[in-house]
Formats: sequence, structure tokens, C-alpha cells
Amino acid sequence: MTLIVESPVVRLRTRVHPAASVLLDVLSYDQWYEAAASFDELYARIADDLCHLAASSPNGEVVYAVPGSPVVAERTVQLLRTRADVAVVCEPAVSVIDVACSVLGVDPVAVGLRILDALDSTEPFRGPGPLLVLQTYSPEVLSVVAGRLHPDALVTVLFHLGLGDQRLVELRARELPSFREADHLTSIWIDAIRGPGEAMEDLVSFARRLRAECPWDQEQTHASLTRHLLEESYEALDALEALVTAQEGGTLNDELVNHVEEELGDLLFQVVFHAELADEEELFNFATIADAVRDKLTYRHPHVFGDVRVNSASDVAERWETLKATEKGRSSVTEGIAIQLPALSLYAKLLAKSELVGRVTRSPEQARDAAIAALEELRFTTSNEIEVSSEDIAPAWSLVLVAVLEAARFAGVDLEGVLRASALRLLDEIRTIEGSTEK
Repeated sequence: MTLIVESPVVRLRTRVHPAASVLLDVLSYDQWYEAAASFDELYARIADDLCHLAASSPNGEVVYAVPGSPVVAERTVQLLRTRADVAVVCEPAVSVIDVACSVLGVDPVAVGLRILDALDSTEPFRGPGPLLVLQTYSPEVLSVVAGRLHPDALVTVLFHLGLGDQRLVELRARELPSFREADHLTSIWIDAIRGPGEAMEDLVSFARRLRAECPWDQEQTHASLTRHLLEESYEALDALEALVTAQEGGTLNDELVNHVEEELGDLLFQVVFHAELADEEELFNFATIADAVRDKLTYRHPHVFGDVRVNSASDVAERWETLKATEKGRSSVTEGIAIQLPALSLYAKLLAKSELVGRVTRSPEQARDAAIAALEELRFTTSNEIEVSSEDIAPAWSLVLVAVLEAARFAGVDLEGVLRASALRLLDEIRTIEGSTEK
């Protein structure tokens, strides 16, 4: 206080703080807030003004007082420290961190406290906790915080800590915008966040323990696990198809949702297990897998992470193929296609690739006519005395399938999918018949 009283030039960043009530004669920058287009512009103007004042001050100094500690979430001080035309000396002061930890009775070092700015990003907050979120000075900012959390996440609003009207209010994240009293003396405490990163770390550790302690898991190899990866993939597809059908029919329920979550979890663990095996072999690990796929997708999305402009999804798909060919150094558009795919899927992929090399394909009408003509060419016998060689009739059937597949592609129909849906309907029909027979 003595420094403030005796200095010839003093400025407050704001009077919106209880401590400023005893400094009525000191000028502040409050009037600048309304005129500024953004906080960045405001803080830069304040820093410029302070440097100008220092240059003209009788003793070449300016005392600049800010709420709390000058080294905690104080952008103007950060800007001043980057300036070459002034020397900055910060006097220690109690920060909002000290007050919050004192009120809550926690040691920030012992709990690994992280301090975050509510407006530094719109990305979800990452765990682990606890987190102290600053700059939550309005209900609108609380809405931003709520959007960065799971709706059911439990948070504590720290309101006017150390003052007579101090309150600690526990809310779910979805309820945060309803706290209308939020002001510059409001912060948010988040005790814990169970984020994807922490969950994946735990899952990798879990796989490592299974490898160390379970005889069955110890015997597994990349080769022995391949069939499980395929099985889990099909089971995940089954669950997802049931989910989509239920969503379209308005019959979605918790059981279906939980089933999809379970099957995707089983599939994910197959990836984790292969990553753990490779880590033991010093080949790669889950972290390198995640980093590699992120880097690859960043490269293939220049319209998101670069300055490329696209107008449609088809533009994205076309550029994807070009970028992939360049990235992989491939000499053929067919490289990278899994030949072990089911035949219908394989042909559909190859048909799409054929257009990229200028192969002439049928028009929608030609494909339909070809399918009809191919069907008319099929010949059947009702007499056991006349044998028809499968080698003779197979080409005709191939023509039928190819023509139908081409026609379906023009119609935007996934034959593998619709055939599978028909198979599932047949499955239900068989079970219904079996049920009626048992009665």
C-alpha cells in the first residue's frame, strides 16, 4: 500500500475487486473495457499506455495494481514482460489459487492441481483432475465451460471466496449456465475428469497385467488373435446395425446402446492387445499407433488443417485418393485393397477404383438392362436326366451379379448390407417358425 500511495504514477487495471475500494483516488482502466473490441485489443492498449506513462513519469516508474497476483492469469503483465522498452518488477501477492486451496483445504501440489483458462479453447477439458478454471466471470462463460464437460460432470462454483457472501455451489455441468450471479470473483473447481486419455492409459495397463499374470493371455500371439479381431469386428457390426435400425424406427433403448458400447469395447481391446504384444517386441505401441493415425488423417484433411478449400464430400473423397497415392508411393489405385474382402465388397471397391483410371463403365440404364439380359440368359433344367455343368453356367451367374452390383451402385445401395439385412430378416422368420412349431 505504501508503494501505491507514494508513487507519482499509479494505475489500476480495474476497480471491480474488493481491494480496490480503498484506492478511490487512483485511476483505473475500467472505462476502456466498453470501448475495446476484444480483450486482446484492450490488454495491448493497456500495456502500451503503461509504457508511455513510464517514459514520462517523474521517476521513470509506474505502479500498476491488478486483482490478486500479478503472475496468475494476468495477460497485461505477460505483455509488459515481453516489452524491451520497460523493466517489470512483480511484487508477490495472494492469488485466487491460494484463496481457493485455502477454502477447500487442499494442497495444490499434493493433488496435482491444474489451472486453466475458461476461454483458452473450446475443446473438452482433459483429465485427470482436479482443475481450477479461472476467468468464469459471467453466465455466458459458464456456458462455454459446460460445453467443455460431460453434462453430468460434477463441478463446484467458487463464488466470492474470502468475502462475507462466500458460497460453494455444487452443480452438474449442464446446470452451470443457471448460476446467474457469476462475476469476476467466480471460479470453477472440477474435482475429477474421467477423460479418454486416462481411460486408455488404464486399459493399456490392464492389458499389460493380463500378459503378466494370466496363462491364457501369456500364450497369445498376433497370429492367434487374428480370428478374435475378425469375430469382434463382426459382432460390433451386428450391434451397430441393430442400433441404426432402432434409431430409424424410434425404438432405441438402453440395452441396445449398452450392447454397442460393449462390442466396441471388445474390438478396441483387440487393438490394445496387439499394441501391447508389439510393445513387448519393441516394434510399436498404442501411443505410436494413435500418433500415426492422427498424423495420417491430418495430412489427408488439408481442408481442415490447411488452406485447401473443398465444395463437397465428393471433392474430399477425390483428394483423399490423390493424397493417399502420393503418401504411400503407390503405382496402382488397387494397392491397399484387402483381397480377402467378401466378394461383393471387393468388386464394389474395384469398380469404384476403375473409374479413377478412366475405365468406361455402364450408365445406370445400361446396368439395369444388362442385369435383365443376364437373368434372361440363365437356363434351368427340371429333369435329373439332363446334367448342366457348373462350369458352363457359372459365367452367366457372374454376369448377373456384376450387372446387378453396378445397377445397385448407381442407386446408392450397398448390396452386402441389404443382403445381410435380408438374411437377418430370414433368421427372425426361421426363429418365429421354430417358436410356433414348439407350441
